[in-house]
Amino acid sequence: MQDYLIRATALGGSVRAFAVQTTGIVEELRRRHDTFPLATAALGRTVSAGVMMGAMLKDEQRLTIQVKGNGPLGQIVVDADAKGNVRGYIDNPQVDLPLNERGKLDVAGGVGEGYLYIIKDLGLKEPYRGSVPLVSGELAEDFTYYFAKSEQTPSSVALGVLVSPDYSVQASGGFILQLLPGLNDDEIDEMEKNLAQLPPVTSLLASGEDMESILKRIIDSVEVLEKSEIRFQCQCSRERVERTLISLGREEIQDMIREDGKAELVCHFCNEAYQFSREQLQELLDHMKR
Repeated sequence: MQDYLIRATALGGSVRAFAVQTTGIVEELRRRHDTFPLATAALGRTVSAGVMMGAMLKDEQRLTIQVKGNGPLGQIVVDADAKGNVRGYIDNPQVDLPLNERGKLDVAGGVGEGYLYIIKDLGLKEPYRGSVPLVSGELAEDFTYYFAKSEQTPSSVALGVLVSPDYSVQASGGFILQLLPGLNDDEIDEMEKNLAQLPPVTSLLASGEDMESILKRIIDSVEVLEKSEIRFQCQCSRERVERTLISLGREEIQDMIREDGKAELVCHFCNEAYQFSREQLQELLDHMKR
């Protein structure tokens, strides 16, 4: 099934909901970065959060998520925009740790202690920057804490990635529920009870449920406003890489020609390698003379 995002409301507009299935996107990133299951889970959870937070933006706005922990996975970076495009990478994709005490992938141990940073390009002179300490490293709780502290929006965030024994992604997705003014205590209590009883999102997806039915397990009155396609997309191109090479300066390019006779630049986000022969490097030098 094609990956998708749902925007929805519930309880007379007092709850705003976003939900995503990201199985294909996370599998694409796993393949490109050759991630082991722990890194797949950490990157995939962050990607699902990024897609949903991107959906909260408008037009050409975009955001970057940085998870900077002191664990062996290193930094996780995800870029997303308001149009359903997302890309991401993790510093150390082939980290392996023992399962945690619940028999699950130890994402918290892989991430470690540190900070969650959100940078939003809203088309203003300076981007918006928000940050909170990582409260668990499991990531869903960390995004919940971010919404409460940085955006003053009480939220419930669920994120999950189910990895098969062959390391491929069996299911990936999540949801964000945001509580707006107008909810009464009984409605909040009912939601909390349903959330506590909800099986893992990825287990439900793997069994064939869709995100709309998962949301309705939590709140009966969910009304889907929009269902849209989401996708992995990187902004890199050969032209951009050429501009990066040119920005290094003439001396650096001359060193490449003299020492290696070629150059290779690899995009962090998609792992695409761009090769430049001696002749192509020389053409760049000649272009810089003009």
